[in-house]
Amino acid sequence: MITIIGACLCLVVIILSVLLICGLPLGELTMGGQYKVYPGKLRIVLVVQLILQVFFVITILQVGGFMPLWFSYNNTKIVCIVMAVYLSLNVVLNFISKSKKEKYVITPLSLMTAICFWITALQM
Repeated sequence: MITIIGACLCLVVIILSVLLICGLPLGELTMGGQYKVYPGKLRIVLVVQLILQVFFVITILQVGGFMPLWFSYNNTKIVCIVMAVYLSLNVVLNFISKSKKEKYVITPLSLMTAICFWITALQM
């Protein structure tokens, strides 16, 4: 169940990324609220980030046993742990953000996602 929750939380972030790429004024939820609408060059970065986010979803679903493995279980589990560390660092960065929207909306989302990744990655 935790695996599915983690994947769904990642899907929320994926939807936010798609909306930002499309030019919706949701930039206050990311990058310290520097941009209300992302400039073109940063949208390209978001596309790369979007690909990584999809990989996150696939990885957590594989470790949780909901998808067939692409690599060995141990390698996939290590990738999931690395992602959990990344998400944990993301929580800290979101928490110290200048943007109140990022701090109060994205930080809890990042925290819940990180917890789901840690639980899934460390389950026996």
